[in-house]
Amino acid sequence: MSRYFTEDHEWIDVDGDIGTVGISEYAQGQLGDIVFVDVPEDGKELSKGDEAAVVESVKAASDVYAPASGTVLEGNTALADTPGLVNEDPEAEGWFFKITLSDPSELESMMDEVAYAAFIAKL
Repeated sequence: MSRYFTEDHEWIDVDGDIGTVGISEYAQGQLGDIVFVDVPEDGKELSKGDEAAVVESVKAASDVYAPASGTVLEGNTALADTPGLVNEDPEAEGWFFKITLSDPSELESMMDEVAYAAFIAKL
């Protein structure tokens, strides 16, 4: 499995043609306590960069963008009842949605974990 990051602080774990998407530890830290998450519906078609989900915290509301194009397989329904999962475990249990990738070559423009760490160190 490979993990990639965007400059908007989304991550995507890729296993074959399936990607699991969430927000980074850094993004979660910037948002603070998460109080609401709206994930995309199953079957929704997304293009890279589309608004895919919404996350609200005590500080702000923020869009979560699709890091790659494809079809939503499932949203993380646990976040509706327990949005705090994003605070507790943003890069695992706090995932937002799974997507079937329609163009895996889009991943080539993303950062790996080392490049992302260097990117956030400059912020």
